[in-house]
Amino acid sequence: MRAVLVVNPQATSTTAAGRDVIAHALASELKLDVVETQYWGHASDTARAAVEDGVDLVIALGGDGTVNEVVNGMFSAAERGDRAMPTLGVVPGGSANVFARALGLPRDPVEATHRLLRAVAEGSGRMVGLGKADDRWFTFNAGVGWDAEVVAEVERLRSRGQNVTPALYARTALSCYFRMARQAPRISLQIGHEDPIDQLHSVFVSNTDPWTYLGSRPVRMSPDTTFDTGLGVFALHNMSAYPVLQHVAQMLRGRGKPHPRNSIQRANAGYLRVTCTEPLRLQVDGDCLGERSAIEFFSVPDALRVAV
Repeated sequence: MRAVLVVNPQATSTTAAGRDVIAHALASELKLDVVETQYWGHASDTARAAVEDGVDLVIALGGDGTVNEVVNGMFSAAERGDRAMPTLGVVPGGSANVFARALGLPRDPVEATHRLLRAVAEGSGRMVGLGKADDRWFTFNAGVGWDAEVVAEVERLRSRGQNVTPALYARTALSCYFRMARQAPRISLQIGHEDPIDQLHSVFVSNTDPWTYLGSRPVRMSPDTTFDTGLGVFALHNMSAYPVLQHVAQMLRGRGKPHPRNSIQRANAGYLRVTCTEPLRLQVDGDCLGERSAIEFFSVPDALRVAV
């Protein structure tokens, strides 16, 4: 089997020694090419070239951003021509690894590599549904508002040399909350063909659950959402401290059932449209894509085969 291993050397928990161990193990069973990413978009370019070259398996070694780039590169090649879509393999190498953990893969990269090789040998895998935000594919979540502001600020802090940790995310989320709580709601949400819902502060879109993790603790925002359903959506009407703290506590306890007066929650949505009275940031799979005034979200069932 021909495979390409896409390695992000800047990923939080990826080391040169670990990369070499993983590559050696994979090369013992696969006809393997290894590509280390050198710029933003390199993982996407590599995955696109792998699909065009007829590779059987594309393996992402890195965090959720690397996985997202690889997935988008694979689909960009498949959508441009009559190309067979390879299977995706994932070896977690980032800080959160939400997609890999939602698939039930081991957190340890070496253990995940052994699981991947066993899946290849047995021909086992599963189809997963994905989401799209306009033309950008996402594997586990997207959002407009609070979460996108947090992602953008964490990216800014990381560019200044700060280590990305759950504590940094928590502090950043708190500071962004206080800033947004003083602002008027600027978001309108349409779910399917229903009438739009106005006066929203944030919209969170899930493709699976947990939505993310704080260290080892899962954040359960849409418990009824899986890779086999449509999208889950959670939107905030009220940014007052008490209802927001209630929501956060419920999500950390694994309930994710907010009070309907303060929020909107829906599962198994096939289509969402978000419009903003002024451009707001959009994030997908933990990467900020800049500001948008309108975004359409789509659920795509059975979009991709993943080796598990």
